[in-house]
Amino acid sequence: MNKYEFKLIPARRGDAKAIADAVIAAIGEEIAVNLAGSKERLPLVYKTFERLAARDDSQYSYRNSIVALDEEGNVAGVVVSYDGEELHFLRRAFITVANEVLALGIKEEEMHDETSPDEIYLDSLCVFPAYRGQGLASKLIEAASAAHSDSGKPLGLLVDYDNPKARRLYDRLGFKKVGERPFAGTVMEHLQR
Repeated sequence: MNKYEFKLIPARRGDAKAIADAVIAAIGEEIAVNLAGSKERLPLVYKTFERLAARDDSQYSYRNSIVALDEEGNVAGVVVSYDGEELHFLRRAFITVANEVLALGIKEEEMHDETSPDEIYLDSLCVFPAYRGQGLASKLIEAASAAHSDSGKPLGLLVDYDNPKARRLYDRLGFKKVGERPFAGTVMEHLQR
Protein backbone atom coordinates (compact mmCIF):
# COMPACT_ATOMS: atom_id res chain seq x y z
CA MET A 1 0.00 0.00 0.00
CA ASN A 2 1.27 3.46 -0.88
CA LYS A 3 1.71 6.03 1.87
CA TYR A 4 0.54 9.48 0.91
CA GLU A 5 1.06 12.91 2.32
CA PHE A 6 -2.24 14.76 2.31
CA LYS A 7 -3.04 18.43 2.13
CA LEU A 8 -6.43 19.35 3.62
CA ILE A 9 -7.98 22.50 2.16
CA PRO A 10 -11.38 24.12 1.78
CA ALA A 11 -13.07 22.66 -1.29
CA ARG A 12 -13.45 24.68 -4.45
CA ARG A 13 -16.36 24.75 -6.87
CA GLY A 14 -14.26 22.62 -9.24
CA ASP A 15 -14.31 19.83 -6.63
CA ALA A 16 -18.07 19.34 -7.13
CA LYS A 17 -17.72 15.95 -8.84
CA ALA A 18 -15.48 14.58 -6.08
CA ILE A 19 -17.86 15.93 -3.43
CA ALA A 20 -20.82 14.28 -5.18
CA ASP A 21 -18.91 10.98 -5.39
CA ALA A 22 -18.08 11.26 -1.68
CA VAL A 23 -21.65 12.06 -0.61
CA ILE A 24 -23.03 9.13 -2.60
CA ALA A 25 -20.37 6.80 -1.18
CA ALA A 26 -21.22 8.05 2.32
CA ILE A 27 -24.97 7.51 1.99
CA GLY A 28 -24.43 4.10 0.41
CA GLU A 29 -25.74 2.39 -2.67
CA GLU A 30 -29.04 1.29 -1.14
CA ILE A 31 -30.10 4.83 -0.21
CA ALA A 32 -28.81 6.19 -3.54
CA VAL A 33 -30.82 3.59 -5.48
CA ASN A 34 -33.91 4.35 -3.36
CA LEU A 35 -33.50 8.04 -4.15
CA ALA A 36 -33.03 7.26 -7.85
CA GLY A 37 -35.95 4.85 -8.00
CA SER A 38 -33.83 2.25 -9.83
CA LYS A 39 -30.19 1.40 -10.55
CA GLU A 40 -30.64 2.64 -14.11
CA ARG A 41 -31.38 6.12 -12.77
CA LEU A 42 -28.26 6.32 -10.55
CA PRO A 43 -26.55 8.74 -12.97
CA LEU A 44 -29.32 11.22 -12.11
CA VAL A 45 -28.40 10.97 -8.41
CA TYR A 46 -24.79 11.80 -9.29
CA LYS A 47 -26.00 14.72 -11.40
CA THR A 48 -28.14 15.95 -8.49
CA PHE A 49 -25.33 15.90 -5.96
CA GLU A 50 -22.80 17.37 -8.37
CA ARG A 51 -25.12 20.31 -9.03
CA LEU A 52 -25.67 20.72 -5.29
CA ALA A 53 -21.94 20.60 -4.57
CA ALA A 54 -21.30 23.39 -7.10
CA ARG A 55 -23.88 25.68 -5.47
CA ASP A 56 -23.20 28.20 -2.70
CA ASP A 57 -26.48 27.56 -0.86
CA SER A 58 -26.72 23.80 -0.45
CA GLN A 59 -25.92 21.52 2.47
CA TYR A 60 -23.60 19.63 0.06
CA SER A 61 -21.95 22.83 -1.20
CA TYR A 62 -18.23 23.04 -1.78
CA ARG A 63 -18.43 25.86 0.80
CA ASN A 64 -19.31 23.28 3.45
CA SER A 65 -16.64 20.83 2.33
CA ILE A 66 -13.00 20.12 3.03
CA VAL A 67 -11.01 18.01 0.60
CA ALA A 68 -7.84 16.04 1.17
CA LEU A 69 -5.44 16.14 -1.76
CA ASP A 70 -2.63 13.72 -2.44
CA GLU A 71 0.81 14.88 -3.66
CA GLU A 72 -0.47 15.06 -7.25
CA GLY A 73 -3.54 17.12 -6.38
CA ASN A 74 -6.04 14.25 -6.64
CA VAL A 75 -8.94 14.32 -4.18
CA ALA A 76 -8.35 11.50 -1.69
CA GLY A 77 -11.21 12.24 0.67
CA VAL A 78 -13.98 14.68 1.55
CA VAL A 79 -15.85 15.80 4.63
CA VAL A 80 -19.04 17.88 4.39
CA SER A 81 -20.16 19.69 7.55
CA TYR A 82 -22.36 22.62 8.48
CA ASP A 83 -24.11 24.25 11.40
CA GLY A 84 -27.33 22.33 12.08
CA GLU A 85 -29.08 25.66 12.58
CA GLU A 86 -28.80 26.16 8.80
CA LEU A 87 -30.36 22.82 7.80
CA HIS A 88 -33.75 24.11 6.65
CA PHE A 89 -32.23 26.93 4.61
CA LEU A 90 -29.60 24.65 3.03
CA ARG A 91 -32.05 21.83 2.37
CA ARG A 92 -34.18 24.04 0.11
CA ALA A 93 -31.55 23.66 -2.62
CA PHE A 94 -31.63 19.87 -2.25
CA ILE A 95 -35.41 19.81 -2.59
CA THR A 96 -35.35 22.09 -5.63
CA VAL A 97 -32.58 20.24 -7.48
CA ALA A 98 -33.77 16.72 -6.56
CA ASN A 99 -37.30 17.54 -7.68
CA GLU A 100 -36.00 19.01 -10.93
CA VAL A 101 -33.46 16.31 -11.84
CA LEU A 102 -35.11 13.24 -10.31
CA ALA A 103 -38.76 14.38 -10.59
CA LEU A 104 -39.46 13.22 -7.02
CA GLY A 105 -42.01 15.70 -5.69
CA ILE A 106 -40.21 16.02 -2.33
CA LYS A 107 -41.87 18.33 0.20
CA GLU A 108 -39.83 19.72 3.09
CA GLU A 109 -42.55 19.00 5.65
CA GLU A 110 -42.28 15.30 4.76
CA MET A 111 -38.54 15.14 5.52
CA HIS A 112 -37.07 14.23 8.89
CA ASP A 113 -34.30 16.45 10.25
CA GLU A 114 -31.02 14.59 10.33
CA THR A 115 -29.49 17.26 12.55
CA SER A 116 -30.61 19.96 14.95
CA PRO A 117 -29.68 23.59 15.65
CA ASP A 118 -27.57 22.65 18.67
CA GLU A 119 -24.79 20.83 16.75
CA ILE A 120 -22.33 21.05 13.89
CA TYR A 121 -23.42 18.26 11.59
CA LEU A 122 -20.88 16.01 9.90
CA ASP A 123 -23.10 15.26 6.94
CA SER A 124 -20.79 13.16 4.78
CA LEU A 125 -17.35 11.64 5.18
CA CYS A 126 -15.58 9.60 2.54
CA VAL A 127 -12.03 8.47 1.95
CA PHE A 128 -11.70 7.06 -1.54
CA PRO A 129 -10.57 3.40 -1.67
CA ALA A 130 -6.94 3.90 -2.78
CA TYR A 131 -6.29 6.13 0.24
CA ARG A 132 -7.92 4.13 3.03
CA GLY A 133 -6.07 2.79 6.05
CA GLN A 134 -3.86 5.84 6.52
CA GLY A 135 -5.82 7.78 9.13
CA LEU A 136 -7.29 10.21 6.63
CA ALA A 137 -10.88 9.89 7.90
CA SER A 138 -9.72 11.01 11.35
CA LYS A 139 -7.83 13.94 9.86
CA LEU A 140 -10.88 15.04 7.88
CA ILE A 141 -13.08 14.92 10.98
CA GLU A 142 -10.53 16.94 12.95
CA ALA A 143 -10.34 19.47 10.10
CA ALA A 144 -14.13 19.87 10.16
CA SER A 145 -14.00 20.25 13.93
CA ALA A 146 -11.35 22.97 13.64
CA ALA A 147 -13.34 24.77 10.93
CA HIS A 148 -16.30 25.07 13.31
CA SER A 149 -14.39 25.46 16.59
CA ASP A 150 -15.69 28.98 17.24
CA SER A 151 -19.32 27.78 17.30
CA GLY A 152 -19.04 26.15 20.72
CA LYS A 153 -21.35 23.39 19.47
CA PRO A 154 -20.60 19.67 19.57
CA LEU A 155 -20.03 17.71 16.39
CA GLY A 156 -22.93 15.44 15.52
CA LEU A 157 -23.36 12.70 12.95
CA LEU A 158 -25.46 9.73 12.01
CA VAL A 159 -24.06 6.25 11.56
CA ASP A 160 -25.90 3.25 10.17
CA TYR A 161 -26.21 0.31 12.53
CA ASP A 162 -24.94 -1.79 9.61
CA ASN A 163 -21.63 0.11 9.52
CA PRO A 164 -19.60 -1.16 12.51
CA LYS A 165 -16.28 -0.09 10.97
CA ALA A 166 -17.38 3.55 10.89
CA ARG A 167 -18.81 3.22 14.39
CA ARG A 168 -15.40 2.00 15.69
CA LEU A 169 -13.74 5.05 14.12
CA TYR A 170 -16.22 7.39 15.81
CA ASP A 171 -15.78 5.60 19.13
CA ARG A 172 -11.99 6.07 18.88
CA LEU A 173 -12.51 9.77 18.20
CA GLY A 174 -14.67 10.24 21.30
CA PHE A 175 -18.17 10.28 19.82
CA LYS A 176 -20.96 9.02 22.08
CA LYS A 177 -24.47 7.87 21.24
CA VAL A 178 -27.08 10.49 22.17
CA GLY A 179 -30.06 8.92 20.44
CA GLU A 180 -31.41 7.78 17.11
CA ARG A 181 -32.65 9.64 14.05
CA PRO A 182 -34.25 8.55 10.82
CA PHE A 183 -32.40 9.26 7.59
CA ALA A 184 -33.85 8.35 4.19
CA GLY A 185 -36.11 5.72 5.70
CA THR A 186 -33.43 4.12 7.89
CA VAL A 187 -33.07 4.59 11.64
CA MET A 188 -29.47 5.44 12.49
CA GLU A 189 -27.46 6.11 15.61
CA HIS A 190 -27.05 9.78 16.44
CA LEU A 191 -23.59 10.45 17.90
CA GLN A 192 -22.01 13.62 19.26
CA ARG A 193 -18.63 14.78 20.48
